[in-house]
Amino acid sequence: MKENVPANFVELYGVEAIRKMVADLAERIRTEYPENEEIVCVGVLKGAWIFHADLVRAINRDVRVDFMRASSYGHGTASSGIVRILKDIETDIRDKHVLVVEEIIDSGRTLKFIKERLLQSSPKSVKIVALLDKKERREVDCEADFVGTVVPNHFVVGYGLDWGEKFRSLQAIYRVQDEKLH
Repeated sequence: MKENVPANFVELYGVEAIRKMVADLAERIRTEYPENEEIVCVGVLKGAWIFHADLVRAINRDVRVDFMRASSYGHGTASSGIVRILKDIETDIRDKHVLVVEEIIDSGRTLKFIKERLLQSSPKSVKIVALLDKKERREVDCEADFVGTVVPNHFVVGYGLDWGEKFRSLQAIYRVQDEKLH
């Protein structure tokens, strides 16, 4: 079924391409961690919730789930550079493997901030998985341990990614050709 999207949205990754990226990431994650060691998958809200759910199911082993909400965007299309934690995790992560699940890395500020915050709780490890990585936009030293794909420097929406809290429910990922809503 074709999605109803604005004329200035161009599909970058369809449903099948996203499923394949998620399955490949899950396989890499399964082989990274010993089966007898606990993993806490921390989804970064709001954008990563769809990816987080699909990834946790695809990992196909018992993991703990928690969420953080951090923001550096507000309602615009560019990062403000100031990161705020709006919701912190509730799980005790001491001596556990933590996997931060993010839908996209842009400037890297938010993930660097989150990783540093989580390291203060003495986990066994903190690794980052990102479906998309905009390496061209990196402003700080922050790299994901697992990446679905590197995406060109476009504003993208769908599959959890929003534009002013809209378009998260699109099943595919789209590039916005211009930043005016038609």
